[in-house]
Amino acid sequence: MQKKIFVTGISTEVGKTVASAILVEALQADYWKPVQAGDLDNSDSHKIERYISNTKTKIHPNSYALHTPMSPHASAEIDKLTINLEEIKEPITENHLVIEGAGGILVPLNNEQTILDVIQPEYHVIVVSRHYLGSINHTLLTVNLLKEKGFKVSILFSGEKHPTTEAIIQKMTNVPVLGRIDEEPYFDQNVIREYAEIFKEKL
Repeated sequence: MQKKIFVTGISTEVGKTVASAILVEALQADYWKPVQAGDLDNSDSHKIERYISNTKTKIHPNSYALHTPMSPHASAEIDKLTINLEEIKEPITENHLVIEGAGGILVPLNNEQTILDVIQPEYHVIVVSRHYLGSINHTLLTVNLLKEKGFKVSILFSGEKHPTTEAIIQKMTNVPVLGRIDEEPYFDQNVIREYAEIFKEKL
């Protein structure tokens, strides 16, 4: 059965792309980042390409590739564009698909719609949570909104382990925790592959 996983974060820079690479490698899934904002020469799609080592994955083009590393609505305005949700079309594939969001779920795409509007009912949403001051609040807000909307939700912790933070998040969200991605010195194909083996059975 085809799996469609949407990877979101509780904020920016919490490890969504590394998490996406691990999930892509674990499932030998296709990868799609609907909206990329900034660093188009070293985009998240480029990073996924470097991280994975399987030969089955296809990396699908962004629906929007914006030049400025800002919220998509603002980056699009600089590029003299307005993001149209109808132009964000899921790629056709028979393979599993990992979809990476931009920032968190309420990041604006335009004056009316957010990343949340890209997430389809059949997607399994994996929330990447990284400890920082305020991360409990951000995680609970994200997970609870997704649950209210009826999505299947899991949490993946990243960064240095923080037991009290992770324990209260698990208790208060009551959703499955897939595991954690530690604060590694670096990530390369070998490290990604090792994590993929760990997560494979949990997906």
